[in-house]
Amino acid sequence: MLVRGENGTARGARFPGRYIQQAGAIQSLGVEAAGFGRRSAVLVDRGIFDLVENDLVAAFSGHADAELIRHGGECSESQIAALVAAAQAAEADVIVGVGGGKALDTAKAAARDLGKPVIVFPTIAASDAPCSALAVVYNDDGTVAYDTFLPRNPDLVLVDTALIASAPARFLAAGIGDALATWYEAESCRRSGAFNCMKMPGVSLAFEIARSCRDTIFEFGIAALAECDAKHAGPALERVVEANILLSGIGFESGGVAAAHAIHHGLCELDDVHHHLHGEKVAIGVLAGLKLHGAEAEFDKVRAFCASVRLPTRLADIGIVDATEAKLATVARRACRPGEIIHNEPMRVTEEMVVAALKALI
Repeated sequence: MLVRGENGTARGARFPGRYIQQAGAIQSLGVEAAGFGRRSAVLVDRGIFDLVENDLVAAFSGHADAELIRHGGECSESQIAALVAAAQAAEADVIVGVGGGKALDTAKAAARDLGKPVIVFPTIAASDAPCSALAVVYNDDGTVAYDTFLPRNPDLVLVDTALIASAPARFLAAGIGDALATWYEAESCRRSGAFNCMKMPGVSLAFEIARSCRDTIFEFGIAALAECDAKHAGPALERVVEANILLSGIGFESGGVAAAHAIHHGLCELDDVHHHLHGEKVAIGVLAGLKLHGAEAEFDKVRAFCASVRLPTRLADIGIVDATEAKLATVARRACRPGEIIHNEPMRVTEEMVVAALKALI
């Protein structure tokens, strides 16, 4: 979507080709894949491969041939290349990613390299990765290597809320953490005039979607987690899954990103945090970002919300028990490197400011 602003400046937004959300959606995956071609290369998150293998085979049976491939764990250059080779060997017409954010990003990046359509089937709502034309590429040791921007968004995002409700509630909470950043980062970009992922300012709709994302998780977050505890895809969970995946995906990509995700990238430099989820680290990034702005009242509000939806509020909550000066400096250096998204903030941000913000979370 591309429009012209009042002064003739181009503004834009990005969306997935289609988005379908319902309980039991896995049953239609084969039918949907057949619409793109006869053969599918299906990359399945290694953590849930055995859990969903039979359901995937049943879904594709009679509709399309499916080569099920177990994901190696990271969205790294080696894993992307491995999927490209496997899809070529299977003569796949479409790439399907099943699982969490790293498996989905691997599928999206491989589809780009192959020039093939991609279907994204998230089994958790732990991040806004499914809808985006972005893949975060990690090194094989778990550190962030770089963000890669893809030529288009997924052709189809198919979301089975019954499957998501059956996953541990920690994943849904992490998705709330990722979605929490959407409004604050988009608002920073709106104020600074920073570009979004299309390398242009966002359209007004992008910022309204980001606002809706924030309001939805604030209103329904606690109830959604209770429904997830009960393994029930109830109305609150449906709303939060939509916010975590669709609203946050459109909001960050079309509105822009800033300090929260830059600080996340910095945190990933520390071995201490590698057992914690993306959204959990992003929540710390949001809190640190509010400290950078000196927004104390909003910081108190967001910290209380994080506590209410099982998100970390202190560095120790994501494994940084010994928050030494050296560790904080490592995070700040990565977050503030030249060209990093932290410089989309409406004020100049220095490494010293990031260290001070992180110290407030010890």
